[in-house]
Amino acid sequence: MVTINSTLEDIMQLDYASREMLLEILQKRQIESRRDEIAKVAKQTLKEYHSGKILPLSAEEVLKKLNTL
Repeated sequence: MVTINSTLEDIMQLDYASREMLLEILQKRQIESRRDEIAKVAKQTLKEYHSGKILPLSAEEVLKKLNTL
């Protein structure tokens, strides 16, 4: 069974440059994954907006809603 700890131990066996490269790759993949998630939510929101499920709000209404969170 692969665990985070065993994975970290394996990573620490790599040389410094390889660990730096791995870190950069992971960071870029995380950014890409987050962008994909944002795009997915945006597409769904636009779909709901075009179908009339979501109504536009003024900036003031948005701020009021945000202040109640």
